[in-house]
Amino acid sequence: MELRHLRYFAEVADTRHFGRAAERLHMAQPALSQSIRQLEAELGTPLFVRTTRHVRLTTAGEFLQVEVARILAAVEDSVRGVRRIAEGRQGLVRIAFTGSAAHTQLPRMARIVKRELPGMALEIHADLLTPAQVDGLHDGRLDVGVLRPPMTGEGLELRVIESEPLVLAVAADHELATQPVITMADLRSEPFVLFAGTHSAVNDAVQRSCRAAGFVPHREHEAAGVSVLLPLVAADLGVALVPASVRAAPLVGVVFRDVADAATVELAIAWRTGETNPAVLAVVDALVPTPVEGISR
Repeated sequence: MELRHLRYFAEVADTRHFGRAAERLHMAQPALSQSIRQLEAELGTPLFVRTTRHVRLTTAGEFLQVEVARILAAVEDSVRGVRRIAEGRQGLVRIAFTGSAAHTQLPRMARIVKRELPGMALEIHADLLTPAQVDGLHDGRLDVGVLRPPMTGEGLELRVIESEPLVLAVAADHELATQPVITMADLRSEPFVLFAGTHSAVNDAVQRSCRAAGFVPHREHEAAGVSVLLPLVAADLGVALVPASVRAAPLVGVVFRDVADAATVELAIAWRTGETNPAVLAVVDALVPTPVEGISR
């Protein structure tokens, strides 16, 4: 049974007239009549009662009319779906965010995708440090990463979207919480809460800031992400230098303060080099539509 035969049947069933159906189908009436006879022969039953004056559906024809309408609608939906996927307007994209970026970039980016690509579904992975995101992009568990460069390894495209300063996170009852001006030198004797792992871009920026001020930070505690780091700070188990975007996720007992001479950290979007998934490319283009010269890597 061919799809075109079902379309022919639907037109005749709708018009109850072979001549008008042939005109709507832009074909000759004898060819249409022959196609309907072939369909009836294949099904083993008449679909129409034909007289010189009228054409009406048999009981089997009435049943088939309902089923064909459903089948043709499903085919049209499938065609539209395939085209949306091919054009990058529908699909599933797995996107990860570092802990701090999740608080500011996740809501903004999700709204952009919802507005620009309403047929797109996002699978969100939050509070993932850059090394974990890079691993996920390389092994195919992730499609897009919102992370902090630099990255290790090859095979990934990177586009910087912002640069933000490090700020001090300190317990609310710590003496630095009310100090008028804070510099890196003021942190010389403080125990630090740093991110766990050996390839943290924020840790690298903290180390640079401390070295520039003439000291090496004392690593008192480690945290896998912001959700653990801030409670450790609130407990006064150490101070932390974190990206300014962490201010968007306040925690009772933690105060954020500017540090005059602290370093800055970049935030970037990363995806696989040579990516062919239209959905991934469409999401990247929606989030960073125009590469800015000098920051695309």
